[in-house]
Amino acid sequence: MQPARKDFQMSEHFDVLIVGAGISGVAAAYHLQDQLPGTSFAILESQDGFGGTWKTHRYPGIRSDSDLYTFGYRFKPWVGPPIATAEEILSYLGEVIEENGMARHIRYGHQVTNARWSSDENLWTLTATRLETGEETRFTAGFLWMCQGYYRHSEGYTPQWEGVEDFQGQIVHPQTWPDDLDTSGKRIVVIGSGATAATIVPALASKCQHVTMLQRSPTYFNIRPNVHELAQALREIEVDEELIHPIVRKRILYDQDAFIRRCINEPEAVKQELLGLVRAHAGDGVDVEKHFTPSYRPWRQRIAMVPDGDLFKVIRDGHASVVTDEIERFSETGIVLKSGEELEADIIVTATGFNLNVLGDIDFTVDGVPLDFHETLTYRGMMFTGIPNMVWVFGYFRASWTLRSELIADFVCRLLAHMNAIGAKSVEPMPRASERDMKLSPWVDPEDFNPGYLMRGMHLLPKRGTTREWQHTQDYWHEKDEFPNIDLTDELFVYDGGRASA
Repeated sequence: MQPARKDFQMSEHFDVLIVGAGISGVAAAYHLQDQLPGTSFAILESQDGFGGTWKTHRYPGIRSDSDLYTFGYRFKPWVGPPIATAEEILSYLGEVIEENGMARHIRYGHQVTNARWSSDENLWTLTATRLETGEETRFTAGFLWMCQGYYRHSEGYTPQWEGVEDFQGQIVHPQTWPDDLDTSGKRIVVIGSGATAATIVPALASKCQHVTMLQRSPTYFNIRPNVHELAQALREIEVDEELIHPIVRKRILYDQDAFIRRCINEPEAVKQELLGLVRAHAGDGVDVEKHFTPSYRPWRQRIAMVPDGDLFKVIRDGHASVVTDEIERFSETGIVLKSGEELEADIIVTATGFNLNVLGDIDFTVDGVPLDFHETLTYRGMMFTGIPNMVWVFGYFRASWTLRSELIADFVCRLLAHMNAIGAKSVEPMPRASERDMKLSPWVDPEDFNPGYLMRGMHLLPKRGTTREWQHTQDYWHEKDEFPNIDLTDELFVYDGGRASA
């Protein structure tokens, strides 16, 4: 591996460039320096600190929607509650960075604007703007590892509603929450019904006059105590945390797999179990059929976690309420619904999702040709036809994002080691001769998973093929065994413009 260098044009060269210092980028850096010591790399991060999502979002009550035993890394035990606050997650990430000497590799405040691949040089050239000074800097690398996530951090998704300009109060999106927003004594309407809304509503309820969760349609919720009984039991008998973490992690993953299979094989039974939890926590005064019974089977969209049932406690106590209706228009004093009812509000929170953002709003070119990402075919949801020496991390919907980040990290390290062993400078996936005529379909099957952000952005995402290799399967329980056994000499890997070497 070549050490990092600077040339007279102030361009820095690295073996690997990682874009993004969130959960995925930190995982990439850890495994790269652990598995391939001596590899030169840098992390380019647009924000002024690490954390990605957990730094971007500052709304009240922000917490994980996945358990930290699986959302945390396999190499660092998690010792807190399963569902953690953003502050706890950032502290955990900070420890990983400090304990492994990663800070020196991270370039904060660097917004990557374009990425150019040259087959003649077998090189990526990235241009980044230093946000503090406005100056442009250039970086080159043999391999590009995209860990910037899948949504636009600068702005959330807000539908176009009639009369928004008439509203005399304040409209806030959770993704751009003002630090000085005063909610005390205010009437608040939170538009949305997913995990963000379910987090914000109980966090605001104790401070404001009243908060209403306005939803167009219901969401499934899973209500669980924010403790893990097995972890507690093991701690009681003083088992070391280094052992507790992998044991509890395996237990959770086993239970998740069983639950997902039940959602597919016996959806009505799972539906009634979830609704039973809602009834038990919300009390008799809530119309569960109207407000908490979705029209789709469980796990066709993400199931929101409600630790300790806090959302339903504030509803039961009268501090919050739920309205299921559609918005006709905004008025000076609130929102007029299609039913004719008007919800008066001082503050309206639009917890309406985010904008899908593939490859970080970066202009990509491959040998001078602008990249149309939608026209590529994905290899296992991480590599793409026509794009050499690049991997994109896109995690799981039904399991923790981090699980896939680390599977991909293992694969990339193994791939880079293989390329070094055979003297290859480039690699890209290409369907085998027998697969060239296979049917291509959108990134995901909407019958399997169909959240709004994916449906709105499907035209931005690559295509999938008919076999597991050419799909993002969302199946951790098989991928954990498949990824380590990927044959890097398979003819589908094209090295240096030719076929794989042994």
